[in-house]
Amino acid sequence: MALSGLDIYKLLPGGIKPPHPKANCKECGFPTCLAFAMKLAAKQAELAACKYVSDEAKAKLSAAAAPPIRLITLSADGRKVEVGNETVLFRHEKTFFHPTGLLVRVPDTLAAAEITALTKAVADYKVDYVGMALRLDGLAVEAVSGDASKFAAAVATVRGAGNLPLVLVTEDPALMAAGLAKATGVVPLLCAATAANWEAMAKLAKEAKAPLVVRADSVQGLADLTEKLVAAGVEDLVLDPAVRGFAASLAALTQLRRLALKKNFRPVGYPSIAFSYLGATDPAMEQLLAGQQIAKYAGLVVLGRFDPAMVYPLLVLRANIFTDPQKPIQVEPGVYPINKPGADAPVLVTTNFSITYFAVANEMESSGLPAWLLVADAEGMSVLTAWAAGKFDAEKIAKTVKGAGIAEKVSHRKVVIPGHVAVLMGELEEELPGWTIKVGPREAVDLPRFLKTAW
Repeated sequence: MALSGLDIYKLLPGGIKPPHPKANCKECGFPTCLAFAMKLAAKQAELAACKYVSDEAKAKLSAAAAPPIRLITLSADGRKVEVGNETVLFRHEKTFFHPTGLLVRVPDTLAAAEITALTKAVADYKVDYVGMALRLDGLAVEAVSGDASKFAAAVATVRGAGNLPLVLVTEDPALMAAGLAKATGVVPLLCAATAANWEAMAKLAKEAKAPLVVRADSVQGLADLTEKLVAAGVEDLVLDPAVRGFAASLAALTQLRRLALKKNFRPVGYPSIAFSYLGATDPAMEQLLAGQQIAKYAGLVVLGRFDPAMVYPLLVLRANIFTDPQKPIQVEPGVYPINKPGADAPVLVTTNFSITYFAVANEMESSGLPAWLLVADAEGMSVLTAWAAGKFDAEKIAKTVKGAGIAEKVSHRKVVIPGHVAVLMGELEEELPGWTIKVGPREAVDLPRFLKTAW
């Protein structure tokens, strides 16, 4: 049973009788021991932040202070993917911290040249999305052939062609050992331990200091295996509920998440892995299933193939789900030159909400027209939202014009404000004497025509 904030407080320096000399010392970063206890209960702080808690209290608090879902890390040559450590079912309750890792399957039956090409394609894939670089996270090398030498060669080829985190997929301990021998410089995920092979897989995972997938077709089966593996000294685990279809996958992944968060059931307090290509053979249906698994609640999703048309929507979906809804995506305020503007180029004002910025910037770049884009700090809000909240008014715009040094970059004194805030024109003329305020269109798509006809 999870301890409440008050239960935890009674074990901290400020809650014991008599209080510890360092009670409410603030060294943990919180104003009181009670505040720290509440954060511990909410899984938003680490017990290690308190230097003065007794050993006896540490023993009692260790389970309560541990994250409900263990953090698992895969790494390779400086690149890593972290999954787990989530504390809520829905992001509006708090936020999600570790985006679902998206990996691409590499069967060892492919020719070496095909494996090299696939590895490089996945490693080099990168898309800019409203200021964020969207990339795939790794590769899952699968021993389809059943041949140890082929599997080892495939792993070696992948390692030679890229630097992505790896999942090694086989239930045969002998094949896994062969693959591990070629995975030097990597902390791979071993997939998978089952009721039939868990002892041999545990030995390999301990020797390699690598996380291990636990595979069973029921919650009880998963719990039994995780307890055995933890007792054997393997603590970094990932759950594979071994169900593949839409309904079964949704039910299993949701049940595991709820048991870990709501019931604090430690035997399933680990991130999960899903194989979308096993649940849907049709590419379109696989994409839908992968999207469902990203949303509910896979820590890792293995795609059956690399196709930019399939990958891009999934990366965008992941970015939207794992972006903190309380912190809008934003760009740095300042002056952004577009298409090599000169001293006579127009000055366009907008807010620092990323989607607003990129909407304006992309339209201008594609038009070929030069311009200075003056981005005001509106705390990441769009034009209308910021204006309604008092974050994008005449005073803020004038301060941006004066503080950004745009007057030194242009030979004119004209500035274009968004059409949605035309009401600010009079106030802005008072704030910026000597400047001509022009009201632009409401939508970014109309900017090129406006500049050609009205500038």
